[in-house]
Amino acid sequence: MPGQLIVAPQYVDVDGPVLFLAGPIQGAIDWQHSAIDIIRNLNKNVHIANPRRDYAPGEFEYTKQVDWERHYLKRAFQNGAIMFWLAKEAEHRCDRAYAQTTRFELGELLGKGAKIVVGIEEGYTGAKYLRHVLPKEYPEVPICESLEETCRKAIELCLLKD
Repeated sequence: MPGQLIVAPQYVDVDGPVLFLAGPIQGAIDWQHSAIDIIRNLNKNVHIANPRRDYAPGEFEYTKQVDWERHYLKRAFQNGAIMFWLAKEAEHRCDRAYAQTTRFELGELLGKGAKIVVGIEEGYTGAKYLRHVLPKEYPEVPICESLEETCRKAIELCLLKD
């Protein structure tokens, strides 16, 4: 049976592991669309939680989005994996730091021992620090250089039995 694509803000009950696509949305290209295509080409049975969605003007509700993300991050933590793709900034916004939520979530989930894969796009601010520190502090966390490699490792980790 093919895996479900769960897109914010819908809630879907699924059996089996969930792969959560974590990473910047605001100011980033739609890397999630490409990741979903790659994942589906590699394994059609993986359930994917995608926080990125185009909202009609006035439709976006911050608390609903955050609650959805927290729900599916917890779901992937309990059964599945979390794939962080740290895409470089494509459009600068002066009203907030780029990838501020992503950076918080990465730190939080590393501290909890979640199954995580980190992919870092060339040009991502803070990449030098992450490439230096992550292998020393979290040697079990794969660090990938391309979106395809990140997706491949994330599927492996997601389907890995504890």
